[in-house]
Amino acid sequence: MPLLEYLANGLVFSSIIVLGSIGLSLIYSIAGFANFAHGDTMTVGAYAALVTFGAVGGLGGAVLGLPYGFFVALLVGLSAAVVVALVTERFVYKPLDVGSIGLLITSIGVAFVYRALVQIRFGADFTRYGIQAVRPIEAFVPYGIRVTVHDVAIVISAVVLVTGLHVLLQHTDLGRKMRAMADNPDLARVSGIRTNRIKLLAWVIGAGLAGAGGVFLGLFNQLAPRMGFNLLLLIFAAVILGGIGSVYGAMLGGFLIGMINQLTPILSDIRLLTDFGAYLPYVPDSVGITIGIEYANAIAFVIMVAVLLVRPNGIAGEAV
Repeated sequence: MPLLEYLANGLVFSSIIVLGSIGLSLIYSIAGFANFAHGDTMTVGAYAALVTFGAVGGLGGAVLGLPYGFFVALLVGLSAAVVVALVTERFVYKPLDVGSIGLLITSIGVAFVYRALVQIRFGADFTRYGIQAVRPIEAFVPYGIRVTVHDVAIVISAVVLVTGLHVLLQHTDLGRKMRAMADNPDLARVSGIRTNRIKLLAWVIGAGLAGAGGVFLGLFNQLAPRMGFNLLLLIFAAVILGGIGSVYGAMLGGFLIGMINQLTPILSDIRLLTDFGAYLPYVPDSVGITIGIEYANAIAFVIMVAVLLVRPNGIAGEAV
């Protein structure tokens, strides 16, 4: 596969990772704990969209190869993720009188519940949206790039959502209050900011972005009950790389991790040679280890650990 096609796939996949990373970082900044149920919130959004698209899939015309019914399903999937997150926050997280570690552990249990309910309803098999496959865009094929209009739709939609969040954070009163609470919750509270309301809105935005990311992940690949959970390591790696608690760092980290993940197959021709001959008898002087696509998530984990060891505040995070 040509390098340009890897880069194109990386751009599409990064768009999905960015949506998940921003949501996780925003919730961490406002709610104060790492939500391990975030990946499964993406799954909830994807399956809600699947059900909705099954009902309204034939609605109207199409935009970028996607029927109008898909965008209705996208809104429903996004809304379903928000409702589930709000219900969980109200009846699970909020009543608990525990610190951030306790909430983190609780969120792991919540993730299992989400996943189990999805699997009970839809089974463990892979499935897809009932959207007709489209051919690669002909203008790009001569350059070795086989992207479809569906891929373009994912990137454009992600850009629109990220741009909307940027405008919200930088140019609205709500955005200023959210940034103030992320910087110093106690000072924000004594300044008259309704912190409970801001926290609620942070859950709405964060879960909404997660739901949208889950819908696009199902379109980019396919749906399965573990789809969000399998993406969680990459999302955490992106948030840590960009800077824990930094929304803009999460954007950058999500882009980098997504690109690295999709570029991993390029390393399949590289062999790491280690000399064991001097230490172990009956072992060849050099043993080759091929780095293939199966190591993509492991590479993200190594990056996450390295950042925590070398620069815990990440690329854009503030020094602690």
